[in-house]
Amino acid sequence: MLKILKRFSYPINLWIQKDERSFLTFIIIALLLAIFSVPNPNIAMWVGFLFAAYAAVANDSIQTLGTFIASNQDKKWWVLWIFIGSIFLLTVGYSWFFYNGDVSHGRLLSKGFDIAPKKFHFLQIAAPIFLLILTRLRMPVSTTFILLTSFATAPAAIGKVLAKSMSGYILALFLGLSVFLLISKLSKKYFIGKPKFIWTIIQWITSGTLWSVWLMQDAANIAVYLPRDMNFLEFLGFAATIFCGLGMLLYFKGGRIQKIVTEKSVVHDVRFATIIDFIYCLILFYFKLYSQIPMSTTWVFIGLLGGREIAMSLRNTGSHGLLFSIKLLLKDFTLAFIGLIISIVIAIQVNEELTFTKMTQSVPNEFNASMKEFFLNLMIK
Repeated sequence: MLKILKRFSYPINLWIQKDERSFLTFIIIALLLAIFSVPNPNIAMWVGFLFAAYAAVANDSIQTLGTFIASNQDKKWWVLWIFIGSIFLLTVGYSWFFYNGDVSHGRLLSKGFDIAPKKFHFLQIAAPIFLLILTRLRMPVSTTFILLTSFATAPAAIGKVLAKSMSGYILALFLGLSVFLLISKLSKKYFIGKPKFIWTIIQWITSGTLWSVWLMQDAANIAVYLPRDMNFLEFLGFAATIFCGLGMLLYFKGGRIQKIVTEKSVVHDVRFATIIDFIYCLILFYFKLYSQIPMSTTWVFIGLLGGREIAMSLRNTGSHGLLFSIKLLLKDFTLAFIGLIISIVIAIQVNEELTFTKMTQSVPNEFNASMKEFFLNLMIK
């Protein structure tokens, strides 16, 4: 029996080794391309953009599209692509037209990020490659931190991004815990059997809205390499590249990083996926109105999933016990924090004027301000 198992496991192990070799080869070629492109800014910005587009789409599949992919496994990939791709084109097209060539809905026009780079550091071009490696390890790394921070022209700008992202994590954790403590028992009672078709319609509307709001926040992470006032050809290159990347993402059903979503309780149920997307959309929309400063949507997402998982374990309605849910929360937080440290190191190496102290000195005030604003609005409403 053991010999038979070894015989069948050999081709599987060989395929895995081949897959890893292909990825390693790609990384080496990408690093060499980054090295040779840096001296020429016009080439470097498009090389950096291509790497960033691929890395950001691959890593951020766990957010807006994670629950959507998980609960639509029975749908054709190209149907999902047409739906998601059309919303992408409409969202960035609107921004490009009404923000005079800026596709980030004003995020890259905020102080500290409003000046497009005229020359590039190797680490700025290589940052998306590091993101790909971390994604390969299934780490939910913030693309905002690892891609955007190295382009900040003022230390305070990074501090504001950190503060806004940390407050987003806390608020998402709080809302995920509160909402699912209230509804998890009811959902367990009423969400029985196969969902009605109306839930699919509601989910697609909710996911489409969330995807659009998310793009308003995170398009900046990819477009940071490009001019703030793109002409039509530059916009066409930007949009077409990401549109094709979305097709690949949906064809491969999210890739490895999708496990961050699928390991959570009952996310394959379209009804639970819709509720998660709706709460996430509300949080991102609130922060979009709060300020133009970019933020990490990854931290918001893992906070929401973590709060939900703990709430469902407390109510005995999830797939995991409380201890295991806490372990999942700590694991996601730890992996995201490692990505944050790597991002700060890259930012400091790129810009000699940046120091850890300068970047973080504005964090407490910004964090307190955003938290105070949220709870004041909550009490008023």
